[in-house]
Amino acid sequence: MAEHLARQGTAVRLWVYEPQLLAILRQQRQNTMFLPSVPLSPTISFHGEVNEAAAGASIVVMAVPSHVFRQVLNTLQPTDPKKLILVSATKGIENDTLLTMEGVVREVLGPQCPYAILSGPSFAGEVSQAQPTVVTVASRQRSAAKAIQQLFSSPTFRVYTTYDVTGVELGGALKNVMALGAGILEGLGLGANPRAALITRGLAEIIRLGTRLGANPMTLAGLSGLGDLVLTCTSTQSRNYRVGVQLGSGLKLKEILANMKMVAEGVKTAAATHFLAQKLGVEMPIVEQVYRILYEDQAPRKAVRILMTRELKDEIDAMAESW
Repeated sequence: MAEHLARQGTAVRLWVYEPQLLAILRQQRQNTMFLPSVPLSPTISFHGEVNEAAAGASIVVMAVPSHVFRQVLNTLQPTDPKKLILVSATKGIENDTLLTMEGVVREVLGPQCPYAILSGPSFAGEVSQAQPTVVTVASRQRSAAKAIQQLFSSPTFRVYTTYDVTGVELGGALKNVMALGAGILEGLGLGANPRAALITRGLAEIIRLGTRLGANPMTLAGLSGLGDLVLTCTSTQSRNYRVGVQLGSGLKLKEILANMKMVAEGVKTAAATHFLAQKLGVEMPIVEQVYRILYEDQAPRKAVRILMTRELKDEIDAMAESW
């Protein structure tokens, strides 16, 4: 996102968490750890302190993992939240509170801070290569949504607006759980039929939870729902998909995560979604089985068998329950 904005002439100050990476970025102007072979624009400056990077900014883009979102936000603490548009590119649900990132922002900064969520089918590597990408920005403040749409839109990056923050946040978070499931199927050596079934029934589960929390089902059938779901369930570029493949191949979660440099959001989101669904009484059988594989050592093949032998239902009636 920093490089995309910089290419359009925006001056960007980027906070870098790892001191080693900060030194590399300043010396080489390349993110050799996470985005290699992409020369970064001269209008990006690199900073080791959050508040130094955000000082005086009118727009702050939060692209940190969901489990540290609150911590970083507490450190940020702008002097006047009303004058700041906070844009989240984070896709997850906070485990302890079961809040989306909007809920975290409201608790930390209060309702006066204009908040937007940018989400949709977009792998970072392809954005950095200026490949055509289409996403959605959601905000409850129309002016904030329009401002972010104008800021981010380019001939290679098209941005739609919506005011359904809940739908966009849930679509972006829950697709990671389904991507784990799709990867597990691949790791088991299964084919296109089960993957198509998982994507379709996974969408039904996302809609079921989303509408229970007030989301518009049409949002979840759009870019930030179905679009992102298809992307992450069909490509090895997805970290969550790759984790799922390893789980399906027989590796345990602990050893998989020990060998990863980047965060697979679906691992933590699976737990949060499982408990949120239980709390709300929402049936999410795919999420339940992914959770059991991750945290209760459920055998992946047994999980598939459980899903395939559930009580038989009418598809339309089952979908109508979601809506």
